[in-house]
Amino acid sequence: MSETKQPWNESMPEAQFNFMRDILAAPSPIGLEGAMTYGVLKPRFDKVKMEGWAVHQFRGNAGLVLDTHPGEDDRLTVMIIGHADKIRMQVRSISDDGKIWINSDSFLPLTLLGNEVILFSEDPEKPGNYREIRGGTIEALGAIHFADSSVRSGDKGLKPEQLYLELGLHGDDRKKQVEKLGIRAGDPILLDRPIRRGFGPDSFTGAYLDNGLGCFVSAECARILAEEGGLNNVRVLFAIATHEEIGRFGSRVLAGELKPDVVIGVDVNHDLEAAPGVGDKRFTPLKMGKGYTLSVGAVASEFLNRLFEEASIANEIPVQRDVCGRDTGTDAMAAVLASVDAAATSIGFPIRNMHTVSELGHTGDVLASIYAIVRTLQKMDEANGGKGLTAEDFRNGHPRLDQVEKLTHRGA
Repeated sequence: MSETKQPWNESMPEAQFNFMRDILAAPSPIGLEGAMTYGVLKPRFDKVKMEGWAVHQFRGNAGLVLDTHPGEDDRLTVMIIGHADKIRMQVRSISDDGKIWINSDSFLPLTLLGNEVILFSEDPEKPGNYREIRGGTIEALGAIHFADSSVRSGDKGLKPEQLYLELGLHGDDRKKQVEKLGIRAGDPILLDRPIRRGFGPDSFTGAYLDNGLGCFVSAECARILAEEGGLNNVRVLFAIATHEEIGRFGSRVLAGELKPDVVIGVDVNHDLEAAPGVGDKRFTPLKMGKGYTLSVGAVASEFLNRLFEEASIANEIPVQRDVCGRDTGTDAMAAVLASVDAAATSIGFPIRNMHTVSELGHTGDVLASIYAIVRTLQKMDEANGGKGLTAEDFRNGHPRLDQVEKLTHRGA
């Protein structure tokens, strides 16, 4: 806690940025997250974990949890969750002219046109063996010359069913050429756009900030805590969930299995101040480059949020309050969806162009979220005269609005 350096006010070191890029570049579409969890994050966990820490694996999904005190259920247990699954396109059907018709999943169809992608196909003759096909692009109209006048004028947009993958095949029997490659309905397709540093200071851009960044935060929290000697009283579960993009089905399994006392969901947020065309909606003006976001509303615990705000003030970590309604929209809901009694909150970082090939974020915001979590965990660990917070502290720490300070207006 004596450290005075403020990494969130400095450029992210190249080695750390490269690790972040490796996480975000891992091909981990929904249901096939193993490339990120087992290919990138498990080796990292194995490298940074302290003696006694252990990794949990699961039967029904490729999620991972690094556990600082396995089996010690009597400790206050905090789960930090990022999700490894990426939104993806999928093959729907193949036409006689070789067009591979796809769905757009959670992408706006018009944002996909012309982007290079990678198709992952399971070998029909060798189930369980996958191949990749690079170089194809997503198309819809072929050329402006073939578009309806209303589309050319901008009065109408694209429909998802107009999208297809163009592989550049030619000659006879193009459908058979596609089928010979083993491409089948359901094959996932990912955007081929690793992150790179942006033009603006400390900005970075590329695909799939959502939500490799949450996994990066969880992994970096584990590394920093290990390097600083770990925690004496608090048990931490550094969780990497699956299936978030289709209903947060992975994180609720992790919470249901391990039953944490506290859940911290980590996910991207929106730069609402810069979002075009939404001024009349009066969103909270979250800004990229101004720090991490802390959710209020939904199931967010006011007691837990207070700990984050106190730690952020003490360490001069910039934080922005994010107003949620009924749902955080993140894995912070994992415990309540799993019927587990846990205090929860959602941590984020404002980005632009979410669910596009050119998502844009700020390394300072990501670093701020990492150190806010680390310092809050250390605050929990050092509370109660060094004995640490307990589940009982959370049970009895709920704010009382019947015991408030009364303010009165004093005019000039």
